[in-house]
Amino acid sequence: MSSTEAVETTEPAGPTGLADSARELAEGRTTSVEQVSAALMRIEASQGTLNAFRHLRASAALAEAAEADRRLAAGERLPLLGVPVAVKDDTDVAGMPTHFGCDGDLPAATADSEVVRRLRAAGAVIVGKTNSCELGQWPFTEGRAFGATRNPWNTGHTPGGSSGGSAAAVAAGLVPAALGSDGAGSVRIPAAWTHLVGIKPQRGRISGHPQIDAFQGLTVNGPLARTVADAALLLDAVAGHHPDDPHRPPPVEASAAARRDPGRLRIALAWRPPLTLSGATLHPEVRRAVTAMAEALALLGHDVEEARPRYGLIGLGFVPRATVGIAELAARHPDPTLLDPRTRSALRTGTRLAGRVVRAAREREVCQHRRIGAFFRTSRAGAGYDVLLTPTTALPPPPIGRFDGLSAWRTDVTMAEACPYAWPWNVLGWPGINVPAGFTGDGLPIGAQLLGPSRSEETLISLAAQLEADRRWYAHRPPAAPVGLRDGN
Repeated sequence: MSSTEAVETTEPAGPTGLADSARELAEGRTTSVEQVSAALMRIEASQGTLNAFRHLRASAALAEAAEADRRLAAGERLPLLGVPVAVKDDTDVAGMPTHFGCDGDLPAATADSEVVRRLRAAGAVIVGKTNSCELGQWPFTEGRAFGATRNPWNTGHTPGGSSGGSAAAVAAGLVPAALGSDGAGSVRIPAAWTHLVGIKPQRGRISGHPQIDAFQGLTVNGPLARTVADAALLLDAVAGHHPDDPHRPPPVEASAAARRDPGRLRIALAWRPPLTLSGATLHPEVRRAVTAMAEALALLGHDVEEARPRYGLIGLGFVPRATVGIAELAARHPDPTLLDPRTRSALRTGTRLAGRVVRAAREREVCQHRRIGAFFRTSRAGAGYDVLLTPTTALPPPPIGRFDGLSAWRTDVTMAEACPYAWPWNVLGWPGINVPAGFTGDGLPIGAQLLGPSRSEETLISLAAQLEADRRWYAHRPPAAPVGLRDGN
């Protein structure tokens, strides 16, 4: 089967989405044990090709599923009661190590992270932890600790990173939805490269505890799902604060927003990314797909025009924060010699940039908010735009091994060439959503970003849901038998 044939495969028999799974359980049409057992079987059957999971908790998940069935039979109802989900392996689950892509023996977490606590409170059954590149640094999910996680649309290519395991698991239908984290596009990039909806919420919308202000405020948790409604349901289930969290935006109603018309919006289409000094060039098929997305928005009644945000030297606020964040995590590893040489390079750089330099980088955020915020409307009647539309990545998903053997500097440059669009919204702490934008001629997924000002999740979700109803991207799934490896890739 060719990659193009895989794109044309629509609605095969397979697992239902998150909302449908919850509904079937509540209506008694299936059981949690059945759903969790099926998920575990799919994961184990795919592990030799996709390699999406680092850890499974099969026995514990089946026991929790049986308990969920007893609660359902007793009439209890919760948003995700009995539904299998996965979390990225940067997330603490009590009794399991949090390797975050690293090699070596790490101790088991003694308590659930806040986001896992909220998942459990919503009734979800966590079947396992998905692969991430080492400390979430790169837009690919490969490493000597676990091998390569592969894209279910074509296993010769990466699903992206760093939430590549979660993206591969959802795109392949192993689980109906999963959590990732996004510090420079690490939810949106793999969502783009696996044909998923990926939400990077406002900073503080989902607690990162026990990681307080992760990566100097760059990183947030976010959902990956096949539909906007499923991503919104997962966002609603896990949103909220821990008492120690420094950022506490007011609550949103994501699922309600997914059912609401967004109204007529003024949307800016921006092709030029912020300055990266990488010479990034937009792939023509990415431009074609995002242009088609802009045309679809115009046909839906929105005012769409090309514009150029004033990013300024926003990279000066990103590099110190990112490298200091890596250094803080790398310094905790019990055996740093097991870390990738590129990680050790980032550790040295981050150590030098800690203290006064990173504080100055964070202080720049106020000016960046003011400058880029002026691009957006301050009120419904004001001037400016409601939403910014950009490509999510400049290139389609690269082949597995594209980054092998590169120095730290060449890895960063090659990464910036492929992914120059996502990271500024991490510096700002504002929300963004990847939506599927189509496929290359070879059948590789392409994504587009809907970006908004502070606390604009509801507008972005409403707009994404309107696009989804028009473009029906959920009707396309990767082939049941992943391609690529058998062809020698």
